[in-house]
Amino acid sequence: MWNGSRTVTLKVAVADAAIRPVPDPLVRVRRALASTSAMPPRPVTRLDLPLGIDRILGPHWQKSLRPAAVLVGILDRSDGPHVLLTQRSERLRDHAGQISFPGGRIEDGDATTAHAALREADEEIGLNPQASEVIGYLDDYPTVTRFCVTPVVAQVDGTASYEPDGVEVDAVFEVPLIHVLDLSRYRRKSVGRMGVEIPYYELMWQDWRIWGATAGMLHNLATRVAESHA
Repeated sequence: MWNGSRTVTLKVAVADAAIRPVPDPLVRVRRALASTSAMPPRPVTRLDLPLGIDRILGPHWQKSLRPAAVLVGILDRSDGPHVLLTQRSERLRDHAGQISFPGGRIEDGDATTAHAALREADEEIGLNPQASEVIGYLDDYPTVTRFCVTPVVAQVDGTASYEPDGVEVDAVFEVPLIHVLDLSRYRRKSVGRMGVEIPYYELMWQDWRIWGATAGMLHNLATRVAESHA
C-alpha cells in the first residue's frame, strides 16, 4: 500500500512538471532586468578586442567615449513579443544601411538616459514615448565610433504606431523575442581592418543581417535572460 501511494505521487509530480508552462519570454526579460539601473557604476560589455585594436582607434580610445543611449523596444504583440529594429539610412556618414536600435547621443536637455532613448525613438521613427514602459538596462557597450552606449529596454504597447523618418532611418522591422533570446542563433565572426581581426556577433532574421554592436547588445540580453533562468 505504501509503495503504491508513493508511485502515484511520483507520477503526479512528473505530470505536473510536464504540463508546467514555459514563462512568457517578455516575463523572463522583465525578471532578468528587474535589478538593473542606469546609475553608476555601470557594467560594461566585454568586447574581447585584439591587442592590435589600439593601432586603429588609438591607445586611449576608451577614455574619450561620448555617452549615448538606444531604445531596445519590445512590442507586446498578440502573437508574441517582438523586438523593434531599424535600418539606418544609406545617406548617413557612419554605419550607413546597417541595422540598429533607435537612439543617439545623450544631450544636455535629457533628464535621464531613458529620456534620451525615448526622445531619439520619437524623432527617428515617431514612437510615442508614452507607449513605452522602461523595464531595465543592458550592459554599456563601447563602439568603434567612440560612443559608450547604454541600451534602455522598454515594453512597448503592441498597438503603438511607428514610421521611419526617411532621414536617419530607411526602414523599421520586428524580430520575435523568442528568436532573439535563442543563443544558438548567434554566430561569432570577424572583420579585418588594418591587419587586425575585429570580432563581432551576427544574428540573421529572414533577409535581415543584424551584426556588430546591435547584435552584441541583443546577445547581452539573451545571455542575461539565460543566466537568470539557469
